[in-house]
Amino acid sequence: MARQRSTIRDVARRAGVSVTTVSHTFSGNGVVNAATQARVRAAASALGYHPDVVASGLRRSRLGVVGLVLRPAGEHPEHVSDVDYFPRFAGAAALTCLQHGYALMLVADPTEPGAPVTAYACDGIVVTDPVADDPLVALLRSSRTPYTLVGADVNDPEDPQVVDIATPAITDRVLDLLTEAGATHPALVTGFDRIEWNLATEQRYRERMRASGAAEVVVHARELDGGEAGSRAADDLLALPERPDGVYCQTSDHARGLVDRFVERGIRVPDDIRVVCGSDADRLRNTEPSITAVDLQPEALGRQAAAALLRQLEPGLELTVPDPDHGRIIERRSTAR
Repeated sequence: MARQRSTIRDVARRAGVSVTTVSHTFSGNGVVNAATQARVRAAASALGYHPDVVASGLRRSRLGVVGLVLRPAGEHPEHVSDVDYFPRFAGAAALTCLQHGYALMLVADPTEPGAPVTAYACDGIVVTDPVADDPLVALLRSSRTPYTLVGADVNDPEDPQVVDIATPAITDRVLDLLTEAGATHPALVTGFDRIEWNLATEQRYRERMRASGAAEVVVHARELDGGEAGSRAADDLLALPERPDGVYCQTSDHARGLVDRFVERGIRVPDDIRVVCGSDADRLRNTEPSITAVDLQPEALGRQAAAALLRQLEPGLELTVPDPDHGRIIERRSTAR
């Protein structure tokens, strides 16, 4: 026979206090001296009692939970665990929330068919890489749910609830490095997803090529095709009448496939083609040639995203976090000078 769960009345009886005192001890409301609080908590521990946080949250219209929607985790969560950026981002955001009395929970996009609706219980939502015409962003706005976007909504770039990922500035730093490494006509390998990171990178790349008089060479690689898409991009670039002497490849698995195919076809990296990846990952560091990459500062961005949302939930909260060093580049073998 299952043991019946202890109630708040059981705790009050064991501690010799009123039900109201027990309630105030756990809710933080009212004034309960330290000795009485200790007696109440000891009684609760002995009885295995804990407050119903969901019911309490509903009464206060707040659960103390921040939701995190990682766009790439939708249909293929394995791609999140394979990329350094997302675990580092989520860990820093979680610690920032924890330091200010909130929990961070990874949740599914509730607008996806058949998705769990856990996100609706959260006090606010952080969304990474919102897509064009993003249904989740539209839902958050219409329901007036507090939210923060990591990367701009490409349909509403003036939205103030955005953590700036500085895509044009990062693109400039990458192209400057390629130029310094000897590249005069670099190409861009970018993804298909209609997110700021892809679209703003391509726009800035094209602006830079026009200003320099170099040809604009852009190859689109499907994100979910991984290294195979990078290999195909390498073949496309090598088939051009004038082969590029540098490549900015945004995604780590694309970059690894790209460089491996270059080497397979007898192209020397960096002597013939210099390569920079737009997002650092373990797969770029520990193989030959190692690949130069952008440190997207995921920890700093995670702290910024959490802080931006917490300030909406707690307007009086004094919370400052350091700014990222956008576009810091980790130079490796693929751009050796």
